[in-house]
Amino acid sequence: MIRYDALDALPVRGALPGLHDALEGEGSVVLVAPPGTGKTTLVPLALAGLLDDGRPVRRVVVAEPRRIAARAAARRMAWLLGEKVGESVGYTVRGERVVGRHARVEVVTTGVLLQRLQRDQELAGVDVVVLDECHERHLDADTVAAFLLDVRAALRPELRLVAASATTDAEGWARLLGDAPVIEAQGVSHPVEVVWAPPVRPVRPPHGMRVDPALLTHVASLVRRALAEREGDVLCFLPGVGEIARVAGQLGDLGPVQVLQVHGRAPAAVQDAVLSPGTGRRVVLATAVAESSLTVPGVRVVVDSGLAREPRVDHARGLSALTTVRASQAAGRQRAGRAGREAPGAVYRCWTEAEDARLVRFPAPEIKVADLTAFALQAACWGDPDATGLALLDLPPGGAMAAARAVLSAIGAVDSAGRATERGVRMSRLGLHPRLARALLDATPAIGANRAAEVVALLSEEPPREYGDDLAAAWRTARRGGDAYATRWRTEARRLRTASAPTPTGQSHAQPPAQDRLPGEPSAEALGGDGLAAGDVAVTGAGEVGGAGTVGESRPARDGRPVGGAGTVGETPPARQGGPVGGAGPRVGGSAGAGDDQVVGLVAALAFPERVARAQGGSYLMVNGTRADVGDGSALRGAPWLAVAVADRPVGAGHARVRLGAVVDEDTARRASAPLHAEGDEVRWADGDVVARRVERLGAVELAVRPVKDGGSGLVRDALLDGLREDGLGLLRWSPDAEVLRRRLAFLHLHLGTPWPDVSDDALHARVDEWLEPELGRARRRADLARIDAGQALTRLLPWATGDATRLDELAPERIEVPSGSRIRIDYGDPGQPVLAVKLQEMFGLHESPAVAGVPVLVHLLSPAGRPAAVTADLASFWRDGYKAVRAELRGRYPKHPWPEDPATAEPTRHTNARLRR
Repeated sequence: MIRYDALDALPVRGALPGLHDALEGEGSVVLVAPPGTGKTTLVPLALAGLLDDGRPVRRVVVAEPRRIAARAAARRMAWLLGEKVGESVGYTVRGERVVGRHARVEVVTTGVLLQRLQRDQELAGVDVVVLDECHERHLDADTVAAFLLDVRAALRPELRLVAASATTDAEGWARLLGDAPVIEAQGVSHPVEVVWAPPVRPVRPPHGMRVDPALLTHVASLVRRALAEREGDVLCFLPGVGEIARVAGQLGDLGPVQVLQVHGRAPAAVQDAVLSPGTGRRVVLATAVAESSLTVPGVRVVVDSGLAREPRVDHARGLSALTTVRASQAAGRQRAGRAGREAPGAVYRCWTEAEDARLVRFPAPEIKVADLTAFALQAACWGDPDATGLALLDLPPGGAMAAARAVLSAIGAVDSAGRATERGVRMSRLGLHPRLARALLDATPAIGANRAAEVVALLSEEPPREYGDDLAAAWRTARRGGDAYATRWRTEARRLRTASAPTPTGQSHAQPPAQDRLPGEPSAEALGGDGLAAGDVAVTGAGEVGGAGTVGESRPARDGRPVGGAGTVGETPPARQGGPVGGAGPRVGGSAGAGDDQVVGLVAALAFPERVARAQGGSYLMVNGTRADVGDGSALRGAPWLAVAVADRPVGAGHARVRLGAVVDEDTARRASAPLHAEGDEVRWADGDVVARRVERLGAVELAVRPVKDGGSGLVRDALLDGLREDGLGLLRWSPDAEVLRRRLAFLHLHLGTPWPDVSDDALHARVDEWLEPELGRARRRADLARIDAGQALTRLLPWATGDATRLDELAPERIEVPSGSRIRIDYGDPGQPVLAVKLQEMFGLHESPAVAGVPVLVHLLSPAGRPAAVTADLASFWRDGYKAVRAELRGRYPKHPWPEDPATAEPTRHTNARLRR
């Protein structure tokens, strides 16, 4: 029996008339409703016509970003109808399906819906799709929205779309949905008191997956404070599973207060307990899964650590992982709202009010920061390899898409034009990241379907830290374990074993019983991918993604015409030299008889061939050039070769850290990373000279090296140029005259410009062909460079063609004649103003300072001993104002030299008074 009292209490009910009108008119709408108003539960029931209000019967699909939210929403809606889950309301998540033949509302994860769209672009039998919590901007959700808009534009204009969220960019979503109307529901707002409670002492900011233990200690103390100061249950937000465990450990025994931990890895029983009213006070430690989609009854207090997890790609190290960031303002509002859903409450925030104003408004869209390999495969299977035709709020970064396409090409998922191959379509249907899909398909013939599925399942959801960093040991622990992770692992392994079984193109890998499928429903929906939030499960690689497309299907275009195919049957691109991932078809000795280390090593190496690593100098060098360390006491330490499945970079460390890896032998490394294999002569500048070697390598890892007598002339020349760049042009022979010539040319280039050449290091490197040939072409080693006369070579850059070269001595002479008749060298060391250092007596009678190329020379007037007595660029001014002081100081010290009272009219001389008298 329908619980009308509970339904009538939901504030979103007042927005239903406008919602119905918008869908009947424009066919799409943006619904903005605060938390707790019923947008996730009441709206789908109303749209499906299940409330006995005379509305037409429709089939509604609700897409949630997380599995836990999908299950909870379905159970809540079934409760409101007075039914069991699976009757009028069911749910489908990866590996689990509870949907009866008469169900009219189905709650799915966005990953499952993505798979379904790839199999059946028309979504036969579906009338309305609700995209819930669209503000979280998960990549699967953005992709689903783009695909649905394509379907509406070309195949099913009658398909209705609702974008629903508590806090979102309503205007942006409205534009994306074709200027759709925005319907806002007013919630029953209970006041929430904000308590600013930063740590007493500063804490280190988060870095990678690391959170300062001092902050976690502070969070635990705040939970105790909240229990003492407030009534009701306490909901505490933390970034990840590890932080939840540490805070739970610090809370210890709270007596009658029950401590629950809720996250994507939590057992279903724990999740159900959290979402049900408790019999006593509770403390719920949760990740972001409790931010929006879930209502935790009894909560009156929220303790917010202010941290969240988001995916990031470390391009410099070739690592994809989750990272800890400051939560956005929107997330803070969502979290605080949990305290006021049922009654007035309070939120304790672990930061200051001033800091709050500086937080970003919304979380970063995944499409901007995550690995896009899975997204690129989805787009290719949809028929839009570049994703340029997809309606997206944010465009994917070009560099990330190029990197993703390179991976897909190397594993045979797309052809040279970026179209999905038959192999790529099959990969996309496995509900795995393409790397893991490649490993599953290519390892199965070598080690068997069971073991391949088990190891890939182990990689698809990173094992708990207590399982250790040795993948083989973690596999054995999961096989004998009875914990929640082992249970999920066994379920996923069974799913993968079934999903990877060869089937005819276009058919499903598993068929639900006919009586459990709705009319017109595509098959194998329960085998779809399951998109996960950053705080839910850390997925190796970049997250789980479903999706596929029947080979040869066309993607609908916005003008109603088909665009492109999904791929050519049987077309698999060859492995490319230097590609990012390896080829297929490896064999492990004895295949079925291979040991655990061999099996997990093969699978990990196939999934992450660029992370195959060789021991070198106390650390491991991956083939992608990244160095990594293993922990003290690790079983991996000392192995000659590793396949690194999970790695991160600790704070202040120059190397990555292996968090999960497997021991492999060199043969497996070579096979898995075959496209990165290269062999040939390498000539380079090393240790101050040219080194010629024949090198066999896997990417950055050198397998074998032997010296060769001589490399090719072109390679030697390039190595010498590298040496000149690294060690400088001083490797050439610079005589004093050559140095002077270079300075003169630099002076002329600065003051006169063209045609006088730039002779800076960068400019000379850029024009090396013009001035160092043929000497450079004849050189073979450093000693040959030292014999090249740099001055003679520089003369090739003089402007001979214009005739200006003959004016070099006129414009920038080496020496100039002074009044005494001496020819004094000009110092062009400072090209801004040349210097003339001359004895004071030799300049008597000269009223104006000399100039070269129109630039006055800075005159250093020297004492008879050759020491500077005065510096001037204006001789007339010096004779008039400065000479008297110099004369008074030096006349007594050098009485044998002339010191006339009027130097402007005196005779210049380079001799003493005695010499003058003779």
